[in-house]
Amino acid sequence: MCLLIKNPFRMDIPEWIDQPNLFSSDEILRFHSSLDGYKPTPIYSLDCLAKKLGIKSILVKDESFRFNVKAFKILGASYAIFCILKSKWEEKYKNEFTFSDFNDPLKIKELGTFTFCAATDGNHGRAVAWTARMLKQKSVIYMPFNSVLSRIENIKNEGAEVILIDGTYDDCVNRVDADARANGWIVISDTAYNGNMYYPQHIMAGYTSIFTEMEDSVNKQLACQADIVILQAGVGGLTAAGTWYYTHKYRQNRPVIICVEPVRANSVMESILNGKPSASNNDYNSNMAGLNCTISLLAWDYIKKGVNYVMAVSDAYAEKAMRQYFYSLENDPRIISGESGAAGMAGLLALFEDKKLTGWREKIGINSDTTVLLINTEGDTDPENFQRVIRTN
Repeated sequence: MCLLIKNPFRMDIPEWIDQPNLFSSDEILRFHSSLDGYKPTPIYSLDCLAKKLGIKSILVKDESFRFNVKAFKILGASYAIFCILKSKWEEKYKNEFTFSDFNDPLKIKELGTFTFCAATDGNHGRAVAWTARMLKQKSVIYMPFNSVLSRIENIKNEGAEVILIDGTYDDCVNRVDADARANGWIVISDTAYNGNMYYPQHIMAGYTSIFTEMEDSVNKQLACQADIVILQAGVGGLTAAGTWYYTHKYRQNRPVIICVEPVRANSVMESILNGKPSASNNDYNSNMAGLNCTISLLAWDYIKKGVNYVMAVSDAYAEKAMRQYFYSLENDPRIISGESGAAGMAGLLALFEDKKLTGWREKIGINSDTTVLLINTEGDTDPENFQRVIRTN
């Protein structure tokens, strides 16, 4: 079962469109470009699938290649930690802290020793641990007790201490906040909550590099090549960053933006229905582990006033989307995608196949001239389940 609603709060010109904020900084992509191993992630065209569905084009920005950690989350965690260390350096030494300084082990050692901590369902925690290891700093990552072993091991392999919590991602957020206060640790949270509203916006801002990288291809100056952009939401950081980017760049002529999330963790949909940030009424036990979250307070206003539609997809469609990516049609490239990474494709397939969504394609304006942009946000971060899914008919 999949669900879809039109967002009644969307505005052509939200008040935040021209307000100064971190998203508009031109240093973000320059920062990421300064990191060892940086390269823009590829954009693939699934022309054969598009033809089968009866639309013009399907474009996929594939984040499974990002810094060899198989997920986009590194963009947010690394940029937030850079901003934290920059602030501490400039407060202490009264001179500028540069990208080169961030990549200089002697400068980092001079600044001191820190412990970075985070709550995660997998990818964000690995991104924090990866950055901490690169800086020769400590990290402590909190995960739900039912997290898959491969994601736990991926984080431990980055040098982090992993603490498992008997509860959900949101329970981990609460525990991290308490322990960080008690131990003097620095919280690198990709969700904002009362008492932690500053650096989560740096994490969201870090995700804008995904869209800025496409400015010579999809996101052209005068018009976006994509008519529809489907963005998955857990805490909503990626959707917020993408919504700001397209709204700021194209204003009322921006593409149609569809936010997609699991039926079993449909916090964004509940928030739109209630007109305020709300938890899902479901069990937060989707196989799309990275999306089993409640919407971030900071992401809410961008999503509320910027997206056109909110869609909730079933776990079955997520697995179908993984197989669609893997068993590509004819000349389409093969794409390796995890459950959360495939959520955008799951939404697209559901629009064409789920009987409960009959009529929505016409309402949205999907036709033979439509180009759809998807973001594959992760690769096979759970290899065992990935193999299970692709071997299932």
